[in-house]
Amino acid sequence: MSNAQPTAIANSALPASFFQQDARTLAVALLGKVIRRRLDGLWLSARIIETEAYLLEEKGSHASLGFTEARRALFMEGGIIYMYYARGGDSMNCSAAGAGNGVLLKSAYPLTDHLSGVTSLQHMQRLNPNRDGSPRGEQRLCAGQTLLCRALGIKVPDWNAQAFCPDNLYIEDDGYRPEQVIQAARLGIPAGRDEALPYRFVDAAYAAHCTRNPLGRGRAAGRDYRLLTLQQAEQTAASGGPLAG
Repeated sequence: MSNAQPTAIANSALPASFFQQDARTLAVALLGKVIRRRLDGLWLSARIIETEAYLLEEKGSHASLGFTEARRALFMEGGIIYMYYARGGDSMNCSAAGAGNGVLLKSAYPLTDHLSGVTSLQHMQRLNPNRDGSPRGEQRLCAGQTLLCRALGIKVPDWNAQAFCPDNLYIEDDGYRPEQVIQAARLGIPAGRDEALPYRFVDAAYAAHCTRNPLGRGRAAGRDYRLLTLQQAEQTAASGGPLAG
């Protein structure tokens, strides 16, 4: 890999200013963006298809439990990586505007392009195989917050409270935009901790490949989710209103 490549990469990385927005609008803005990780001489890449926003003032957020050294990234400026262990695996977030606010990178879809070829995809599959050791299929390779981190080799001790680095780990805009966005309640929030807040956002084109399909059997529009155009999602993400309507 030539010495000139990191400079070219740096020009495509999202600037720190991109993350200086409300966590809910940032959660929508991150849909479709590409996360890239340089590891073992390869660029590993995935398109972000599912995000969740968390705010200091609501009970579902880690920040609502108070400041700790482990959570310090959430209280820093926008665009700082916050990592923690979820269900025994690494989980990646980024801080947003305002102390205590952030976005969870919930799931992604592996990407092969000019920078990440088939060899990169195969390396991601080696990093995140099925339980029996066989290669995990593309559709489920990054279908969850811990699977995403495992496939990209992103670990809590290495990246918590660090800034994105154009030479090793960054997010870029390659021009892709979701046509429709699904808004729904976040997953895994305990009862009584603002579990109904509709702060989960999914690129509808990838709904079947995210953590849990919000359009699955038994789920109804208006009651369980809203299907929005990208413009509608951008306009309403910060409203925090009910799912119906």
